[in-house]
Amino acid sequence: MQIGVETSKAVDQRRVFVVDEDEITRAALQFMLHDEIETHELASLDEAYAKGTDWLTPDVLLLGVSILKTRGPAVIDEIVARYPAIRVLIVTGKEDEEVAIAGLKAGAHGALVKPLRLETVRKKIDTILGRDGGAALVQLGGL
Repeated sequence: MQIGVETSKAVDQRRVFVVDEDEITRAALQFMLHDEIETHELASLDEAYAKGTDWLTPDVLLLGVSILKTRGPAVIDEIVARYPAIRVLIVTGKEDEEVAIAGLKAGAHGALVKPLRLETVRKKIDTILGRDGGAALVQLGGL
């Protein structure tokens, strides 16, 4: 089902990896994004690293806050070391705000806060990829 899909976005050959331990969150994000961008849902970073080879590298990684809780803020550096051009967004609920802020301070590029809404998720992805007519989102130092 294609809801408000722009064809130019659907064929721009960018991809998103949704990495979250929560199967429902992964499925919801994959459903919201798959019409406009190649989207892969994965339960762990190890799965993402195995899938994200030279020919299938992600442009955006949506990182579930549960992984950030388990592995700590240093996981952001690990992801960026593996994929230098990647943009990392933390998927979080308000109850995990402190963990998400630690991830942002460690270098994540932004956050998606639950409840997730189709238009909000798509707009955030467009913004971070510079597909909304403006410049791509830039992480500022010194948070």
